[in-house]
Amino acid sequence: MTAPVYIHGIGMTKFGSFEDKALKDLLIEASKEAIKDAGVSKIDAVFVGNFMGGSLSNQEILGAIVANDLGLGYIPTAKLEGACASGGIALRQGVLSIMSGEYETVLVVGAEKMKHASTSTVTQVINTAMDQSTNEKEAGLTFPGYFGTVANRYFYETGASKEHLAKVALKNRENAMNNPYAQFQKPTTIDEILNARMVTDPLGLFDCSPITDGGAAVVLSSKPSNIKVRASAQASGPTLMQDAKDLLSLPAVRVSGEKVYEKAGLGPEDIDVVEIHDCFSMTEILSSEELGFFPKLQGWQGVNEGKTRVDGEIPINTSGGLLSKGHPIGATGIAQIYQLVRQLRGNAPNQLTKQPTIALAQNLGGTGAYSVVHILERV
Repeated sequence: MTAPVYIHGIGMTKFGSFEDKALKDLLIEASKEAIKDAGVSKIDAVFVGNFMGGSLSNQEILGAIVANDLGLGYIPTAKLEGACASGGIALRQGVLSIMSGEYETVLVVGAEKMKHASTSTVTQVINTAMDQSTNEKEAGLTFPGYFGTVANRYFYETGASKEHLAKVALKNRENAMNNPYAQFQKPTTIDEILNARMVTDPLGLFDCSPITDGGAAVVLSSKPSNIKVRASAQASGPTLMQDAKDLLSLPAVRVSGEKVYEKAGLGPEDIDVVEIHDCFSMTEILSSEELGFFPKLQGWQGVNEGKTRVDGEIPINTSGGLLSKGHPIGATGIAQIYQLVRQLRGNAPNQLTKQPTIALAQNLGGTGAYSVVHILERV
């Protein structure tokens, strides 16, 4: 029999640019807040989500550093890497380690320090999340290029346009304006989004998640609390555009979603609030379809009808999402959990009028190489 897993504490730094903070500082700040929130004195293991600490900060051994600097003793630690899904994968490993009975209480923390490096350097490091031994690398494919191609294909197959992507970006910016931890809190308009500098057609500046510094943490335990991790699932997908059977599908998201619903004994109709990995505005729409919130090729209509807004049928990214809350890669999947726990507790930025009971977080890595999905329940 597997042990149940509960969330006892959450912590998060503000997301943005912090010249005076090292990667370690972000990890420790988020961890301290989560441990204080949990009110625990003993941690049995630490799992860290991080993607580019070695490349951009010249720093590895992050798990041991966290345990040492927090005075947690000679406990086991590990760093998990899965590109932009690093945080979600670290969380899943923490969940599984408690389910197995190995540990009672675990700290999961993710962080990324990116703003000190040039955009070209960050882009080069992020591109290590693509298969580097192929002609796609030689052709100069980047993540904006990939999802820009996907967006153009989506427009061709549906009645969607750049304006529908802009509505995703505007919704998430409006949500971020109420989130004190978000990177971007300045108001914007549809016109500003549509006329912003083009990154790769049809994706403009507001359609792409930013370079960000930040950290987030969660304390998990087999001891009961009022927030339960009802299910956890993970899947992999194609690592090359040329291997995609359908450009408008993210198989890892679909499969991880199907698995998590099966484990939880729930369906998409049971979910009250969602955090989706919106690395690009197009990705939010695609993943909302893959997770069953909208029929295939109809997610854009849901956006158009306001169904994904805070006051809509299926509120998505009430935190502001990656697009406006920010995307410090290793922290992203855990920051999604931070927001959802606060929604379930009833004290979130953009708190739903009716306090939610069931929440879902989906964290993507690469062009769909990884997807991790968790379902949380207020008990």
